[in-house]
Amino acid sequence: MNQAENRGFTLIELIVVIFIISIMLMVSFPNIGFRESGKLKSEAASLASVLRYLNDSAVTMKETYVVKFDLGQKTLSYKGPEGEKTERINNLSNIILQTKGVVSDGEVNIFYTPMGVSESFVINLKSDDYNIAVSSNSLSGRIRIVKQDKA
Repeated sequence: MNQAENRGFTLIELIVVIFIISIMLMVSFPNIGFRESGKLKSEAASLASVLRYLNDSAVTMKETYVVKFDLGQKTLSYKGPEGEKTERINNLSNIILQTKGVVSDGEVNIFYTPMGVSESFVINLKSDDYNIAVSSNSLSGRIRIVKQDKA
């Protein structure tokens, strides 16, 4: 047998081809299942950011700020140091309050005082197949985003 009859691919050539194919597949197949959960995570992060900002501003400036959730309109309204703002929360499902339990319609007011948030609460955001909760602890003032099992 001579060298001309040994026609095949080396291991390095095979690894390079498999690597190139895997890169092409990663780029060509977008994460379709993660798009909805990505929007939900983004909405939860934005909500948590607003709540942290209001808590920190209330403690720092020694003022009281009110956050109003309208569960029917799916909006969040608040008056902070920079004025009044209203934001839409498309995936707002319900709010669990320490004093009232689960509230899924109507309006909920949460007070941020110089001592921190007035009561612990959990805001549930829900899409077709994914749930996230934004929770606030009145003792520590900590706001957390908690992933939940699929609906």
